[in-house]
Amino acid sequence: MNRRKAISQLSLASVAMCTGWAFNRTRVTQSPSQEQTFSIAIQNGSVFTGGTLQKLNVGITEKGTLHLSPLKLVARQVLEAEGKIVSSGFIDILADGPKNLTDDYHVFERFKLTDGVTTTLQLHGGRENPGEYHRFFDPKPHYTNYGVGIYVMGIRLAEDLPHRLKHVEKMLAEGALSVSHSLEYQPTPYWEVKAYARLARRYERPMFLHLRYSNKENELAGVKEAIRLAQETGVHMHIDHIHSTGGTFHMPEALDLIDNARQSGLDITTCVYPYTYWATYLHSKRFDEGWRERYQLDYNDLQLVGTSQRITKESFQYYREHPGYLVAVPEGAMPFESTIDLALQTDFCMIGSDGGMASLEAANSHPRGAGCFATTLQHAQQIGLPLEKILPKMTQMPASVVGSAVRNRGVIREGGLADLTIFDPGQIQGMATVENPNRDSAGIEAVILNGKLAYHKGRILAENGLPIRNTAV
Repeated sequence: MNRRKAISQLSLASVAMCTGWAFNRTRVTQSPSQEQTFSIAIQNGSVFTGGTLQKLNVGITEKGTLHLSPLKLVARQVLEAEGKIVSSGFIDILADGPKNLTDDYHVFERFKLTDGVTTTLQLHGGRENPGEYHRFFDPKPHYTNYGVGIYVMGIRLAEDLPHRLKHVEKMLAEGALSVSHSLEYQPTPYWEVKAYARLARRYERPMFLHLRYSNKENELAGVKEAIRLAQETGVHMHIDHIHSTGGTFHMPEALDLIDNARQSGLDITTCVYPYTYWATYLHSKRFDEGWRERYQLDYNDLQLVGTSQRITKESFQYYREHPGYLVAVPEGAMPFESTIDLALQTDFCMIGSDGGMASLEAANSHPRGAGCFATTLQHAQQIGLPLEKILPKMTQMPASVVGSAVRNRGVIREGGLADLTIFDPGQIQGMATVENPNRDSAGIEAVILNGKLAYHKGRILAENGLPIRNTAV
């Protein structure tokens, strides 16, 4: 079937064949011992394993590993999951945490946890010095697993090219998960970007790229540039939030370009977040001269996130001169039907929030930082996308991009690590809004992190997160 025709018809029948990630039906065994007592048992849930939803009981051992059984299990703590979905914990590859080495990270992680996220990976921005990041944060308690990539924009502010490349290689050797760059926010010559891509490929890490253009005339040129980088270096190229940068106006064409590149053997993926409006800082290059023509917007179309305040010509100039103010464009700027929904039908598009909460009250942050994954599940059901197709885009596919650093996460299987999210498909809903981004998601029943119950019925119970680094050097 022609892929574009399949997209337009939202053909959802065969989940396993629609996704590019191969599934093997999970082998379910009898309880290893009728006398064994598990730390936690989840009973009567619909467990997403092997690409399908199966009625199973899940046991969690003292070591934090999984056992699946059709039989009732004995445990010190039993969670009843009748009518609920038991999924691997969600993995956010485009989490956006605080930039400074402060304890603000706790706010960022708590809103991810209450959205069902067990692993927050800052691979769009990241840090210019991931080694320093881990030395500071690893001794501290965490609500989620966490990791970072190399933030090229930060490195380029202080170094000449030979020192930049030397620093990037050092950070990769120390375990940084990716190399990331944002060409729209910091235009960079192609040959220099290619040098970073070569280093990422040498260390078998992905490159996360915010494309060069977000306007109607040039956005496909940015997609082609990313494909060229993958072709000339062999790097796994991940295109950040393609519906806001690369496919806002030409999504079918952008998806065809990526699909054709993948069929030729290139390793290219992308992601979206389930909101029809983007948000960014007024001091950024996105709002350079000509922005009203580029985006067909005016001053009063912009809303200061965390408030009901609209921007005026006068306040626009003030916020441009005082960095740190995030504004959102109107809903519908990136229509679901012509952007996000098309991308979700492909086998190479996954979910990434590109967000995070910066404070407990009235955060100046896009609501995707608190509600991305619950909103995704709600939206998928609204458009008839089965859970069996959307869940891999939140678990297994992100894990596959990151690679060995998250081995045994992103899937539910016998002996795997117990990072789990239990949610009610009838109640799941992202509650965060532009006016009030600081709202926990509805419908997230429980989150189990590294074998411990971390969140249950609206209460955070544990800080059991672990650092994620790539030691395969």
